[in-house]
Amino acid sequence: MTTTAALPNPLIAGFHPDPSVVRVGDTWYLATSTFEYLPGIPIHRSTDFVEWELIGHVATRPGQLDVENVPTAGGAWAPTLRHRDGVFHVVVTDAMGRGMLHFTATDPAGPWSDGDLLTVPDGSRSLDGIDPDIAWDAEGTAYITYSGLILGGPDAGTHTGIQQARVDLGTHRALEEPRSLWSGVGGMFPEAPHLYEIEGRWYLLIAEGGTERGHGVSLARADSPEGPFEAAPNNPLVSARSTTRPVQNTGHGDLVTGPDGEWVCVLLGVRPRGMTRAFSALGRETFVTRVTWQPDGWPTIEPVPLNPRPGRRVEVAFSPETVLDGGWIAVRSLPTDHADLTSRPGWMRLDADGSTLGDPRPVFVGRRQVHLGQRTSVTLDVSAGIGGLAVRYDERFHVEVEAGAGEIVARAVVGDLVQEWREPLSAPVLTLHIDCAPGSSAVSFAPAIHALHLAATVEEERIALAEVDGRFLSSEVTESFTGRVIGVYAREGMIDATAWVAEGDDE
Repeated sequence: MTTTAALPNPLIAGFHPDPSVVRVGDTWYLATSTFEYLPGIPIHRSTDFVEWELIGHVATRPGQLDVENVPTAGGAWAPTLRHRDGVFHVVVTDAMGRGMLHFTATDPAGPWSDGDLLTVPDGSRSLDGIDPDIAWDAEGTAYITYSGLILGGPDAGTHTGIQQARVDLGTHRALEEPRSLWSGVGGMFPEAPHLYEIEGRWYLLIAEGGTERGHGVSLARADSPEGPFEAAPNNPLVSARSTTRPVQNTGHGDLVTGPDGEWVCVLLGVRPRGMTRAFSALGRETFVTRVTWQPDGWPTIEPVPLNPRPGRRVEVAFSPETVLDGGWIAVRSLPTDHADLTSRPGWMRLDADGSTLGDPRPVFVGRRQVHLGQRTSVTLDVSAGIGGLAVRYDERFHVEVEAGAGEIVARAVVGDLVQEWREPLSAPVLTLHIDCAPGSSAVSFAPAIHALHLAATVEEERIALAEVDGRFLSSEVTESFTGRVIGVYAREGMIDATAWVAEGDDE
């Protein structure tokens, strides 16, 4: 049996925030947020809580999530994953898109339903809020509990605390006007509610304090899912605020029994670096920690330990006979909207459409950066176009090395600041490199955030192009809910890519 002390942390590395987990028999399933990326809402599966396999996504078809036109940081926010009577359920807010949605599937690998809008009693509009949870009482009544952050209309930005309504899942309409529940112990942005019935009592777990350094998990309990709720005496149950712990921003938790019968809390966190530990390169990741139930019926949650997995190497060989695996994602579009694997066997072809990485929907197909130190390379044929390899946070924060039209360009886009380094290109087929590794200005007495080293190999000669301070591509600088995604893009004409390699570690 695996004890929680031996579990890897992060449990799922890279941009995987807002985890929700459910146990079905001796198998666990976990869902996370994807915001403006597609496919949306990945589902991971594990039989030992150590190894997690990406088995599918909830949103794999146009229209399931209306992310094509959402602003940056909109889209799929904070799914809750549950199972009842042979059916898997996901409730999620498609922020600035369709609204609050309910998806179902009999197989968590998919396909999932198109998604039904959860509405106010008259069906006129979506319930106003984020981070929905779904739970059922003994009579089968469905409760939707959520954070009352209003995202649109004249009241946009108003927060009404934790809200709840009984919902008819046949019509997807609330059976009552939403009611206010317990909203924490005074921390800002009460959110991420999860409701559980455990040994005859109802427990309401929430996050508060904001999803940054003040983040934490608090708990209350009641005799009914509707309350009134009594706050736990030691709230917040877990928080890294004002500590030197290596995992910070810990919050947005979900409870489940683990493989050895112990309870655990799966939650998000970040791994900050730099002299003041102020920069998180990979964004919010999924972590796990131990929960212990006390004789008085209240749980305690241990601080989140850091236990990174060994380094790994991922090589991708493109083939017409093999579809892109689920690790590939695209911005406000599906990878299959851009990636052509058939026109040139062994290569992935991208056709430019006039967009750039500064546009909302670039021709870009990428994978999450999963190690603090990571080396990524890809071989491109740019004889018919211009494109490159980029590490992206959003439209305004990205770093790339680009080739075509007789030159190689390394580029750093940091908000409104753009810097470029140029070299002549002597051959149309070359290998581009982005290495996240120690930089020349590393501070010796603190773990420094790695620099981004941009390079190209042309005719067997490696050309160092630029070194970019890694702090510029961190969640704190970009104010992003996502994380680093490294991928191939086309800017003009047509480019072909082959020999994708990503390897790294967390030293």
